Amino acid sequence: MEQEQQQPKWEGKVNAKLKGLKADQVWPLLQDFFNLHKWFPTLSTSYGLEGVNGQPGCKRYCAGSSMPANGGGKILSWSIEKLLSIDPIKFTFTYELLHGNIGFESYVSTMRLLTLEKDGVDDDDDECLIEWSFSMNPVKGWKLENLIEKYQKGLERMAMKIEEGLVN
Repeated sequence: MEQEQQQPKWEGKVNAKLKGLKADQVWPLLQDFFNLHKWFPTLSTSYGLEGVNGQPGCKRYCAGSSMPANGGGKILSWSIEKLLSIDPIKFTFTYELLHGNIGFESYVSTMRLLTLEKDGVDDDDDECLIEWSFSMNPVKGWKLENLIEKYQKGLERMAMKIEEGLVN
């Protein structure tokens, strides 16, 4: 057990491009901390537990099928997450996982939107990128590269869903 505590934290970062959308168009969806299920395809529900949506200190409950629950089987995976900080100017927020049944400990994550200038001149052609980074204790039975791959696929699906909702 002592050896597990000395392992370095797992860290990962994934991103997905949103075609034809600017960060200020996407930000209202991301800053809606209590309603992530509207955009993250494998999340069946998310809702506020306490605090004001989008204000540091607020907490949400999330449940879905994106991560295997401890114990396996068809158990719904769930987590309670707390918003630590939010910056609407830099289009970024950071949250931590407080409780859950997916085996994550000391989990802190940041999502941010970055503007991608296509030609540096015409703002109408700009696109944005969603970046999702995390830090956590290693999870027994998991591999970091598999978790990063899972996050990448989930974020790509989220980006497609946002594009469909905002462009169409």
